[in-house]
Amino acid sequence: MEKDLLYLVDAAGKIQAVQLSVDLWQKVEKIVLSKIQNKEECIQKQGPLNDFKLLMQYWDFSYPYSPEVECPHCKAKTEDWRLDKDHTFVLTNANLGGLIVFHCTKCNTTIRYKHFKDHVSIEHTTPKQSV
Repeated sequence: MEKDLLYLVDAAGKIQAVQLSVDLWQKVEKIVLSKIQNKEECIQKQGPLNDFKLLMQYWDFSYPYSPEVECPHCKAKTEDWRLDKDHTFVLTNANLGGLIVFHCTKCNTTIRYKHFKDHVSIEHTTPKQSV
């Protein structure tokens, strides 16, 4: 059992993460996923919002920002994620480099909008249990 569970610590010895072996993960996967996929737990954290506001303040791309988000996996869509009453998409990351990342609360897909000077590239990752 000891080799199945590894605690990852920082320089001060504080636990930062836990790594599970594949065998242990297969035993607890359904329980863990049922806990973290609860829609009520998907709330907007303030940190990414502040980073998003900073990106909007310094937006210098050759096109206007579009708040429309669509999930390539389940096809959920909103015209403005900031005003969506269902909170279908939760902002999880934003930075001055133009990256804006959302979590789809319908299927747990991660959607990455990579803004470049003259175009937007959209990538996504869907957890295998949602496929």
